[in-house]
Amino acid sequence: MAAEVATREAYGNTLALLGEKNPDIVALDADLSKSTMTCVFAQKFPERFFDCGLAEQNMIGIAAGLAASGKIPFASTFAVFATSRCFDQLRMSVSQPGLNVKVVATHGGITVGEDGASHHAIEDLALTCSLPNFTVIVPADAIETDRAVRFATETEGPFYIRLSRPKSPVLFKEDYRFEPGKAVTMRSGNNATIIAIGLMVAPALQAAKKLAESGVSCRVLNMHTIKPIDRGAIARAARETGAIVTAEEHLEHGGLGGRVAQVVGEECPVPMSFVAMKDTCAHSGKPEQLLAQHRLTAADIEQAVRRVVARK
Repeated sequence: MAAEVATREAYGNTLALLGEKNPDIVALDADLSKSTMTCVFAQKFPERFFDCGLAEQNMIGIAAGLAASGKIPFASTFAVFATSRCFDQLRMSVSQPGLNVKVVATHGGITVGEDGASHHAIEDLALTCSLPNFTVIVPADAIETDRAVRFATETEGPFYIRLSRPKSPVLFKEDYRFEPGKAVTMRSGNNATIIAIGLMVAPALQAAKKLAESGVSCRVLNMHTIKPIDRGAIARAARETGAIVTAEEHLEHGGLGGRVAQVVGEECPVPMSFVAMKDTCAHSGKPEQLLAQHRLTAADIEQAVRRVVARK
């Protein structure tokens, strides 16, 4: 069985390692460092860690000021607070001036589970993808998280990196090379393509394996960077497989599915289906229960693929 590691844990460990090499890296949190795992950095570099308390908007403003002063600030809190509560600050203080602020938000999607609808970030990708200058990344596992954080450190400009609460399968090996804006082909196929992000990449692979047993050859793309999105990989998938399903732990409108559909519509229209949250909120519950209730499982992806293949 594949090892499982939470992406937020990988973030905390990587940030602390990078802090040893680069004294300009600073970290900010909003009274959640033990959950976002910035506590690892705080223990090593207390003089470079700023706990802003329950004042997320202020945290983003402080991060912008630090970036304007030449620092590389990593600002972290839960995804729902980082985006819904701080959108104006992200827009005015980070996006418009294009400052070098790295927002790494944990507890994305509905797998926050028992914390309930108030803490489920299901709009965050729509919000951050709307912001000019932002790069938006949703890593599929711990290793990809490590590589994405390293890339953000070395790259000028605003970043939003969305991480998750629960442990998830490690899909990549240590020699994995992260290429920003370039989708990763996780599995080859020619009858349909599943394009997935974050925790949905693993069930996408499970669905493709199940489909293969009945003769449906399914390509799986890990679209880790959704802004800028890999238009070439999407267009090739449309031309070469003739059907596309997107899978995301986010609202159907405004997230991965819409961004992929825009490219498909412009480049090569084909049947599509969207495995995502519909126009509703989730309730409190175990992550696996919520994923099943909102049809975000491997079985749901499999059924979506069968439907689009039948429409070809």
